[in-house]
Amino acid sequence: MADQAPSIDYQHLFRSLADNFLVIAPDADATILDDTERHAAVAMKSRAEVVGKPFFEAYPAASQNEADIIRESHEHVRRYKQPHAMPLIRYDLERPAEQGGGLEERYWQATHYPVLDAAGSLQYIVQRTQDVTEQHLAELHARRMQQELTESQERARFTLEALPVMVWTTDPAGEVDYFNQRWQQFTGKSTEQLLGHAWTEDVHPDDRQRVTDNWRQSVQTGEESQQEYRLRRHDGSYRWVLARSQPRRNADGQITMWVGGAFDIHNQKQMVQELLDANEQQASLSDQAYQAYQLAESQRETFHNLFMQAPALICILRGAEHRFDFVNPPYQQLFAGRQLVGKTVVEALPEVIEQGFVDLLDRVYHTGETFYGNEIMIMVEQPDGSGQPLYLNFTYQLFSENGQKAGITVFAYDVTSLVQARKVLERLTNPSGN
Repeated sequence: MADQAPSIDYQHLFRSLADNFLVIAPDADATILDDTERHAAVAMKSRAEVVGKPFFEAYPAASQNEADIIRESHEHVRRYKQPHAMPLIRYDLERPAEQGGGLEERYWQATHYPVLDAAGSLQYIVQRTQDVTEQHLAELHARRMQQELTESQERARFTLEALPVMVWTTDPAGEVDYFNQRWQQFTGKSTEQLLGHAWTEDVHPDDRQRVTDNWRQSVQTGEESQQEYRLRRHDGSYRWVLARSQPRRNADGQITMWVGGAFDIHNQKQMVQELLDANEQQASLSDQAYQAYQLAESQRETFHNLFMQAPALICILRGAEHRFDFVNPPYQQLFAGRQLVGKTVVEALPEVIEQGFVDLLDRVYHTGETFYGNEIMIMVEQPDGSGQPLYLNFTYQLFSENGQKAGITVFAYDVTSLVQARKVLERLTNPSGN
């Protein structure tokens, strides 16, 4: 007599499967008939709590939309007797009281399979559920990080293009690979025409060798570069610019790129030269003129340091309330000890209200007309409460984003020393005061 096959407890086998299975009756209520131990664990409900109950009584849906998605999947299997995979849904689970209670955010991927009898009639619906919460939340986090990175890159690009400064970048070897629109507008050339060392063709022939030698030395030594030279404008004229560049290093101290900026200082350069020329003429006339010459030389050195160390004050004000969004170190130094970024002009610099600067900002924001201020005096409040008068050449310029007004860019030179020097020159050239 042949050996009989051992008896198999299929219900025990089913319940022991290492996956999340739920057996549902094909009736309209989707009555729950059985589940695996694994399913009971992830659902946080025992088999005794759910078996014999309609699906949505055992597992109430968090929203009508979720319930409709599940019902449509059940109906698909009943009607077509084919498997149906549901789209990803959020279905929060209620923690047992011993685990603190409350809802736990969960995301699921579920597929419903038909089980047919010998006649092809639907006998059961088996639901296989996968908890994809960690994967889904990780994907959401990755998307948010990518979006933040994209926004950060766009913000940096906008800043480079919006500021009235000619900006460029190079590779570690000093080969230029980017010029912003300000540089292109100044020279009248595209980035493609300026890449590599082609930009040096616009440097004045008398300055070109000095500029290229100094730049090559900075690249070799890794030291910051700062130079004054004449640059050819799109109309063929040469303008004096002050150019500064510095290396960006990685965690190992290796240079990964260079970043530079240039400012048009032609007018200031001419003013200083005129001051020097006038003082040189006066120096030969008398001891008094000689003393004035010495004063002019001292002032020239002051101006030189001003141009070399803080050639421009730059900030970005956002919105109609003029809130500081970006402030460069020279601008911050002008208001040392004050928190600027994140505050409105009125909050950070209350002393400028009565001086009319907020009204000027409002006018530029609402009319879109750029304001050019020449040697405008501003009283800056000092820590001791006193007011310090400063003279600025500045530009208020409206910028837009997505076709909408976004704020104002501020670009300024501190010309206080220049104003004071001109007054000395006026006294020298017109001693009688007539």
